[in-house]
Amino acid sequence: MGYRRFWAAVLALTVPGIAGAQEAPKQTPGSSTTDTQHRPRAGVRRDSDLSPSALTADTQRTPPPGLFADWFDIRKRLTERGIGVSARYASESGYNFAGGDRKLLRETGQFDVGVLLDLDKVIGLQGGAFQATLTYRRGRDLGADANLGVLQQVQEVYGRGQTLRLTQFWYEQKLGEKLELKIGRTNPGEDFAVFSCYFQNLSFCGAQPGNLVGDYWQNWPVGQWGARLRYDRNEQLTLKAGVYEVNPRNLDNDFVIGHFHGATGVLVPVEAEWHRGNDDGRVGAYKIGGWVNTSNGDDVFYDVNRQPIAITGLAPLRRNARYGVYFNLQQQITGTSKDGKSVTGLSVFLNATQADRATSTTDNQVAAGLFYKGLVPWRPGDILGFGVARTNVNGRVAKGQALDPTRPAVQDAEYASEIYYSVHPTRWLELRPNVQFIHNPGGVHDANDVGVLGMKAAVTL
Repeated sequence: MGYRRFWAAVLALTVPGIAGAQEAPKQTPGSSTTDTQHRPRAGVRRDSDLSPSALTADTQRTPPPGLFADWFDIRKRLTERGIGVSARYASESGYNFAGGDRKLLRETGQFDVGVLLDLDKVIGLQGGAFQATLTYRRGRDLGADANLGVLQQVQEVYGRGQTLRLTQFWYEQKLGEKLELKIGRTNPGEDFAVFSCYFQNLSFCGAQPGNLVGDYWQNWPVGQWGARLRYDRNEQLTLKAGVYEVNPRNLDNDFVIGHFHGATGVLVPVEAEWHRGNDDGRVGAYKIGGWVNTSNGDDVFYDVNRQPIAITGLAPLRRNARYGVYFNLQQQITGTSKDGKSVTGLSVFLNATQADRATSTTDNQVAAGLFYKGLVPWRPGDILGFGVARTNVNGRVAKGQALDPTRPAVQDAEYASEIYYSVHPTRWLELRPNVQFIHNPGGVHDANDVGVLGMKAAVTL
């Protein structure tokens, strides 16, 4: 135990007041005291994701305290001084028992480390916060290696380059009681069309617009220069607007603080969100929003002379804007809730997004499902999740494919479903075995259906 005393002494010297700090209440899975992405705000619910699971295996949110949370109360004492820290490794494994051109087992994962500074406690700047998060992705993609041909990844954590990224580097400031500004290195999926990433299939993960138009709406772990203004009209109604740089260089497979050249335009999302319920067992959130991207985009059907590209082979017609709308619903049906968050019982969700048909290859996606917490009374924090989704290939794209005599198949829509069961053997470990089934993979009617046995697991350090 000598090494523990040594490091405790080092921290006592480097963090003033650590030795005399009072013990903070212990955390439970799903609590948010050291959530380095969403800081508490009195009187307003910060987290619009009401699904009743912990954040441990949500690869687009910062996790709760974990394996080392109680060592000498270090993390608790740092939190009392305005310093929130987190670290996690999230792993996703999959074996395709059906579909593809061969049966394979593949694992991929993400390591992330974050820090949130409450600037009121750290430097006396009232209402200020600073967030920084590094992410590193590694591993192999089952969809590519087994040639599954799917539109939406069966391991959502794979992608955007197996590299180190500065995902978050932003400053947030309250401007009075109801207004809040965030600016810096961020991404639209943090604040608009927010949805959890509990499932392993990408159809049910994160802000849905990023699943359709990911070339410019860049979800976690990609960072974009941007700003978001949030106005809490009251405890029920929240209005948000943002502006984000659209820069293809953000997708480069390298580590940068941020690119300062190469921008093609800006992404401007807006959203209205209405909350209901608190401790009545019927909490809900309803969001409606839309976006405009000022960047030029290629038409998916017409060439520069407004003739079918599939026939002429000429350069595509350029469109001077891209846009879309979305709707999100989450509602608790049965059970109990506390502080505006479901604790036990059944909750349902519905996500729907429509992108413009002129420039979007996949132009709409609808996903629906349920979460049930407390299925096994003696297993705290367990949850059953089930979802079904439809991802549509733009009919204008399919029309062009039908004109191409060399095209082997015309695409339509892909249908995905997933069921998982989540357990916490300990509060720092989460295991989510799952089964996925994909009908018409790639939107191709004659393609063999895909079945995947998966395991989503996360260790919070």
